[in-house]
Amino acid sequence: MKNWKFLSIMFIILIFVLAACGGNDESSNDEAANANEQTGNNEASEGDTEDASSIYPLTVSPTVGSSESRDGSESYTFEDVTFDSMPKNIVVFDYGFLDTLDALGVEGIVGVAKDSSLPEHLEKFSSDEYASIGTLKEPLLEDIAALEPDVIFISGRQAAYYDQLKEITPNVVFVGTQEDDYWNTFMASVDIAAKMFGKEAEAEEYLAKFDASLEEIKNLAGNYESSLVTMYNEGNLSGFSTNSRFGYVFDVYGFQPVTEDIESSSHGSNFGFEAILEFNPEVLFVIDRTAAIGGESNIDKDMENDIIKQTTAFQNDRIIYLDGPLWYLSGGGLQSELAKIDEILAELK
Repeated sequence: MKNWKFLSIMFIILIFVLAACGGNDESSNDEAANANEQTGNNEASEGDTEDASSIYPLTVSPTVGSSESRDGSESYTFEDVTFDSMPKNIVVFDYGFLDTLDALGVEGIVGVAKDSSLPEHLEKFSSDEYASIGTLKEPLLEDIAALEPDVIFISGRQAAYYDQLKEITPNVVFVGTQEDDYWNTFMASVDIAAKMFGKEAEAEEYLAKFDASLEEIKNLAGNYESSLVTMYNEGNLSGFSTNSRFGYVFDVYGFQPVTEDIESSSHGSNFGFEAILEFNPEVLFVIDRTAAIGGESNIDKDMENDIIKQTTAFQNDRIIYLDGPLWYLSGGGLQSELAKIDEILAELK
């Protein structure tokens, strides 16, 4: 009888011990699960950085292999650049590429060409947070060197300084557009930014906006049989058609050129008011270069003269004055190219 009581007591004690151990095990399992969850989150966060860096070393090709000076007296060749790791200190001359980096949320920009006319949507880069590296045409080489850049992004206006900039860092990448292949070289520059800085998902999301806008503007362009792009410069005009720096208005947006017989050049061919009347486009696009470079523009007075008033574009209120800084200085970026489409849509809808 005593043995039975003793065994009963021991059995009860054993049950309590096992229950306590089970509780401790469960608590330990919960703690382990929490720890694993926290570790997993940290690994995911670090993984984003690792994913962006895993493609390095990375060889980047320029958007354009070579270019010439405006007068054709000099030529420049741009080379591929191999990066061992993602650049941290970034110097940017080209406003279009700066626009794209900004749109994608790329960090590490330390110097921009603040001494030229920064486009309004890039005004934040005028702050003291970003060093001045000169103008679009005259780099401050010593100031750039002091920034110790890991990469310098340039375009056509800095081509003459290519070799000098390479003395500061061999990592000089040409990201400018090509006049006779504007849209494809613009897209190539977006691809460079997205791959170099691990922003491919962001780029894809942004480019989806273009699909809808381009479809809309193509439908709108179909309402007109002829159009002409001109640039106003201190009372003078130049014209642009396909295979020009503004050829994408026809090739990509879908507007029909009133003529293709216009000499292709960066500033267009001389194009008098009489020529506009002769061709008589339904839509006349006018880019104000004078305003873009900070000059005093008389575009309204000069354009709406007795000759232009005879055109179909004027009579149907289809002279579209395009934003000078946007079209002349800051194209070639995700934000600026979308803004161009939206501007035309707003004017013609």
